[in-house]
Amino acid sequence: MPFTIAIIGRPNVGKSTLFNRLVGQKLALVDDMPGVTRDRREGEAKLGDLHFTIIDTAGLDEGPKGSLTARMQEQTETAIALADALFFVIDARIGLTPADRAFADFARRADKPVLLLANKSEGKHGELGAMESYALGLGDPIQISAEHGEGMGELYDAVSKLVPPTDNEDDEREETDEERAARPIRVAIVGRPNAGKSTLINHLLGEERLLTSPEAGTTRDSIAVEIEWKGRGFRIYDTAGLRRRSRIEEKLEKLSVADALRAVRFAEVVVLMMDAQNRFEEQDLRIADLIEREGRALVIAVNKWDLMEAKPGQISMLRRDADHWLPQVAGAPIVAVSGLMGEGIDRLMQAIVEAYAVWNRRVPTAALNRWFEGAIADNPPPAVSGRRLKLNYITQTKARPPSFVLFCSRADAIPQSYLRYLINSMRETFELPGTPVRITLREKANPFAHKRKRPN
Repeated sequence: MPFTIAIIGRPNVGKSTLFNRLVGQKLALVDDMPGVTRDRREGEAKLGDLHFTIIDTAGLDEGPKGSLTARMQEQTETAIALADALFFVIDARIGLTPADRAFADFARRADKPVLLLANKSEGKHGELGAMESYALGLGDPIQISAEHGEGMGELYDAVSKLVPPTDNEDDEREETDEERAARPIRVAIVGRPNAGKSTLINHLLGEERLLTSPEAGTTRDSIAVEIEWKGRGFRIYDTAGLRRRSRIEEKLEKLSVADALRAVRFAEVVVLMMDAQNRFEEQDLRIADLIEREGRALVIAVNKWDLMEAKPGQISMLRRDADHWLPQVAGAPIVAVSGLMGEGIDRLMQAIVEAYAVWNRRVPTAALNRWFEGAIADNPPPAVSGRRLKLNYITQTKARPPSFVLFCSRADAIPQSYLRYLINSMRETFELPGTPVRITLREKANPFAHKRKRPN
């Protein structure tokens, strides 16, 4: 197991900024408002030749038992228990506060190596605050600026005494086909606020890994967790609820939504979670359309099914509703689940595996040609402005999602309705339910175009 370091400290000292610096990308949300981070978040950090797992945590704070603040602190305590060492971060510009002193005692009781980081040390005020931090009794402070990258050399020297250098031979070795097949499937769980996304993932994990609350908007960052189901690995991203753009007012919610959209773009399969009692609302349809435009495999999960009155034919009705409201992803798997009770979880995971397989599917060239000839014979393309459209041949250029190039004459004249006919026919013939199918039109070069007409 890789060496693990947890970043701890009171709210708004720059823990998430340091986390982003070490993982090399903006994974954690950063804002001037305290308490942005709520769940703990893991990433693969690199500092020179050192590789280790880094955990971003919620700011240490106190709250009544059972409150959201108290549960945020429980997440931080869990991160500390999992870690091999701690980064205790203070704000050098503000200097020591009573909260810093209280939580320094908390860090000492963890009985793990602690590196004291005086963040925001750039400038004269930062220097004074760093000097103050000696009073914490955690050793010499390492003066850094996570935002500007200052002090990373000193941080490397301190961390290198804890983490052994990494052998780079494995990094340079080319990945085999078996290793690619063994990689976890990247799955993003998206939906409107309070659809039950975090509750579902907690049930998959078998623990209260993600914070949940009846209050909408509890999740802010896109938190990634690793699970295994029937021997297959999954990396699942919990995301913030997506509301209509006109209803998003706060800057922090805008950042959360942008983070959720990034999770969709990096995912391979996206699970659109709907509330069973308010399903297929306008925002659900907008999110599904976004998933299709991004070219991701789609699985629809109708959550809180345990609250629905049992009636015959309800699942068939779900299927009809999905195909009616989402014709652009016709046949997308739809599963009724209860994240709270754990109902339908196995069916959902199986649907994810099957959707991933369809998303990666390649159609044999011979079968594609036979289908193409038959589709044109059954429904020839319409004549436009009295001129016949000629479709020459089609070829698959890639999978993920299945993408094809259709060579033809007068590409700009082919109606969208005819392309939809070809896509629907292809879905049915080659069993491509739900996944986006791309057809790009390309005009075949005219071999006689360079020849001049003979003069009369």
